[in-house]
Amino acid sequence: MTDMTLGGAHQTLRDEVTKELRRRILSGELAQGERLVEDRLAATLGVSRNPVRESIRVLAAEGFIQVVPRLGATVARLSAEEGEELFDVRMAIEGLAARLAARKRSPASADRLRRLLDQAREAVEAGRLEEVADLNTAFHLAVGEATGNSYLALMMKPMLQRAQWIFSQTAAARGPHSWTEHLSLCEAIAAGDEDEAQARAVAHVAAARRSFLQAVGRRAKHPND
Repeated sequence: MTDMTLGGAHQTLRDEVTKELRRRILSGELAQGERLVEDRLAATLGVSRNPVRESIRVLAAEGFIQVVPRLGATVARLSAEEGEELFDVRMAIEGLAARLAARKRSPASADRLRRLLDQAREAVEAGRLEEVADLNTAFHLAVGEATGNSYLALMMKPMLQRAQWIFSQTAAARGPHSWTEHLSLCEAIAAGDEDEAQARAVAHVAAARRSFLQAVGRRAKHPND
């Protein structure tokens, strides 16, 4: 019984450390290319090295950390090419998610989306950029859950975590536009207009893509995006 309790606590601690390290990477507190020293991170977080080591493995599997034998771990770098690849996938998946969410719309799912939008508007107006990024991801996840398709919702979570990394780099410029685009998408979903919901979702991702490429000094591959 004691071993099970300790194991459960250790698992929870690892999850907490993983969540915090992921947050610091997404917010830029841990910069791309920055070396991650287990002892230093453990001391900063007030934990032992074990949960830090395990968290690094988890985040490496998610693509946020790169581990090189004998050189250690660093925060991964997100290239413009990888960003474009992510946006290609987002356009396909989020367009489908918006279509299905409109098809399966319900008062409860619409209310949830609107509540998230209200919170996002307040965060944008207050300039709370980290909260804006979190709410941006929460909104897209809620659209995925509104589809009622468990496979689609499962695919969206890791994709949107990567997308939040990009959004965090452009949140100051994208925040107000993103909020109005989300509002437009929410209206189409609530109205049950599948074609319009899909079109607005794709347009929203295209706008985010342009903002990212502008931030990294690249032109979009598709000039009509």
